[in-house]
Amino acid sequence: MRQSVKFLRDGELVELNNVDPNETLLDYLRLREGSCGTKEGCGEGDCGACSVAIGSLKDGKLEYQTVNSCIQLLGMMDGKEIITIDDLSKGSQTKDSQELHPVQDAMLRHHGSQCGFCTPGIVMSLFTLYHAEIKADRNTINDQLAGNLCRCTGYRPIIDAAMESCTGKAQNRFHEDAPVRTDKLNELDDKEDLFIGNETAFFAAPASNETLAALYEKHPDAVIVAGATDVGLWITKQLRDLPKIIHIGRVTELQKITHSNDEITIGASVTYADAKDTLATIDPDVAEIIRRIGSTQVRASGTIGGNIANGSPIGDSPPLLIALDAKLTLQKGTQSREIDLENFFIDYGKQDRKEGEFVSKIRIPKLAKNEVFRSYKISKRFDQDISALLAAFRLTIVNGKVTQARITYGGMAGIPKRAEKSEKSLINIALNAPETWGKAVQALEQDFNPLSDMRASADYRMEAAKGLLIKVLHEISNGKVDQQGKQTRVIGARASDVREAV
Repeated sequence: MRQSVKFLRDGELVELNNVDPNETLLDYLRLREGSCGTKEGCGEGDCGACSVAIGSLKDGKLEYQTVNSCIQLLGMMDGKEIITIDDLSKGSQTKDSQELHPVQDAMLRHHGSQCGFCTPGIVMSLFTLYHAEIKADRNTINDQLAGNLCRCTGYRPIIDAAMESCTGKAQNRFHEDAPVRTDKLNELDDKEDLFIGNETAFFAAPASNETLAALYEKHPDAVIVAGATDVGLWITKQLRDLPKIIHIGRVTELQKITHSNDEITIGASVTYADAKDTLATIDPDVAEIIRRIGSTQVRASGTIGGNIANGSPIGDSPPLLIALDAKLTLQKGTQSREIDLENFFIDYGKQDRKEGEFVSKIRIPKLAKNEVFRSYKISKRFDQDISALLAAFRLTIVNGKVTQARITYGGMAGIPKRAEKSEKSLINIALNAPETWGKAVQALEQDFNPLSDMRASADYRMEAAKGLLIKVLHEISNGKVDQQGKQTRVIGARASDVREAV
């Protein structure tokens, strides 16, 4: 068992044995290192001013991802490399723009900064895109910057700078040093359990599922942290003191994605970013919802298992997975059990999880040929916003009629919940007869009694829920079946059709 956190700072080894469980990466950078180029803005992972690049090995290759350092815990950096705005032009002897990183140089020449407060985070987001092995286009750049709020410059010159720098990708010292950095990260991967502190206060990062289970069974009052996109706010916004933290990001077994012809299994610490492409094979709507969860920074850190375990009624992934009939594996010590995901959520803030038991993996069935899936997110902003309502539908269609239905809404109750009365009302309705849909639409009023809050009123949520049910029926009814027996996708419904169905 190791009692120090080890990471690379721009390729150089740093080893710390005095790490407070609640210390954030941003506080370390600014207060301990004095690396003040990285700024503190919202303190909740929303504005992106604190963005830094984290390097890690994926299938043996060095990969950089942008994260919000304000809600990342310092202990979570064990075994990784940290790159900040202070490092990009390191070694420059002059202020000549040619000494800058290509992204910085382009931002300077395109006048991409006014006050400059947001600029370090923007540059770091573009840095990771610059070094990613993907072809950047305007849409990719817009997605990459969705988690970076620019208060005064405006995005036109920033995007111009990104289009110039991130599409050409000239070689620089980070490309040249990549083999050396890769070797150093391999050396840090010692497969040892990390434990800093004592029995009453500690930061731990087990390296195996076995040691994680034993530690959590011994300390069931500890807080399990995967990506800290939720727990980080407990520290920065709620000012809670969390004396015992167990980070699961080093447990190899929980980082696995496996899939067969019939199902996909996602480990509890798999991030949204890593799961997106695999889950997209189920249906494009799944990938589109994931694209709208948080930002690039949030998806690089946040995990599907964590989104389930925190039990939020407005979490975006549970409604999708419940509609897909996902199963959840829970583990305590050496024992594990599997339950239907929908049964995990009992009431607001209450889940079917025993003391010392943790979420291990999620098993998701794939769609049959005669099944269709749709999902929609309603929020005040398109990007980087919490859902007012999220709806997911899986319908079985035989000869133009609905034979089975699973309809799940998030934001309509204290937990993500199926619309069971509406599901029953859909059975045997004809998709080509909109006049028969009304009973299922009205049944939503029996399934839910939504609350009003800052995101939406109860009336709005109910009307939106009804509208989305009508929308999915119209999309499916107007689609055609391809040669493989799958329905083609038709988007949109006429207002007159909606009024007729209601």
